[in-house]
Amino acid sequence: MKIEEITVHPISYRVPDGTDFRMGVGRMVKRDAVLVKVVTDEGLVGWGEAHHGRSPGAIAKLIETTLRPMILGMDPCDTVGVWHRLYRGHLATHGFGAGTAIAMSGIDLALWDIRGKAVGWPVFRLIGGAQRRIKAYAGGLTLGYQETGALVEEAQGYIAAGYRALKLRLGDTPARDAARVEAVRKALGDEIDILTDVNAAYGLDEVRQLMPALDACRVGWLEEPFPPYDDYAYGKAAALGRTPIAAGENHYTRYEFQRLIEQDAVTVLQPDLSKCGGLTEILRIAAMASARKLKINPHSSMTALNMVASLHLLAAIDNPGYFEADATAINPFRTDMVSGSLEIDEDGMIAPPDAPGLGMEVDESFVAAHPLIEGPCYV
Repeated sequence: MKIEEITVHPISYRVPDGTDFRMGVGRMVKRDAVLVKVVTDEGLVGWGEAHHGRSPGAIAKLIETTLRPMILGMDPCDTVGVWHRLYRGHLATHGFGAGTAIAMSGIDLALWDIRGKAVGWPVFRLIGGAQRRIKAYAGGLTLGYQETGALVEEAQGYIAAGYRALKLRLGDTPARDAARVEAVRKALGDEIDILTDVNAAYGLDEVRQLMPALDACRVGWLEEPFPPYDDYAYGKAAALGRTPIAAGENHYTRYEFQRLIEQDAVTVLQPDLSKCGGLTEILRIAAMASARKLKINPHSSMTALNMVASLHLLAAIDNPGYFEADATAINPFRTDMVSGSLEIDEDGMIAPPDAPGLGMEVDESFVAAHPLIEGPCYV
């Protein structure tokens, strides 16, 4: 079997009018993603998702013009061989760095979809797992910079739906962030896990002011207080309190995660399967983390393809953390783009589908109806 063709589909949709979701990275005005379709000479089709990287058109063009010709004719089941050819041919030297890792991720996920379909197995079984239930937290475009009463009401709605964990968006001001965390903890009680995410909006002074409130509220982690390359700040922040520091969604390949693990400041690892190099690479990252007894809590991307791939991973590794469930009220990339659903059960748990490959089929008419919208996704 050979890779016969690769097509790339950058897609977008506008956030509905009246939606004003704000977080540390800005206000989202549209949602973008890059879908990769791989077709084999035997007729098998695989789909993967590359993160938009804030430049979906550029990621798509990189795959189409540079990476695609490098692997046409290769065995789609040789995921390690394909990964290595792309790595040596572009990422290792003179390539686009993070952009190449993101592009490779979409290709790699599509190949794993094909591998599963070729043998009739779900991906979790291919990589040594079982259809295990994974604890989910309510994430996505949720629980932003609302007034505390509205925030508590939204949080209570997720608990009523079955979630036993949720993530608050911080990065506003330390005082307002602390008030929001304290209000949610008081309303939900001690049995619910509260996680927090700053989206790289803070410096050390803000974290120093905020940390006592996080410690007092027994917050599960403080995610990405700084940009990923600010190693000095991460090292200092780890000593400011008891709340664990989380990062990884903006780290790429095992090499950056090796540095992150060795620095010993970030203890909650969050690689994204659509950014860090795909499933082939995240399995290596998970093994490295396992040697330090660190859990993997994958960051979810834009569409159901990434989300379901994260579930397959978590059901197969020995150090699974949370599944980041997209609790966004309106996200057609999750609900309308693919067959199947990603609903948690009454205990706030979810398992991967047991159909071959990733277990979800893409509606190509939906893809055609959502072409790329130019411009920034955050303002």
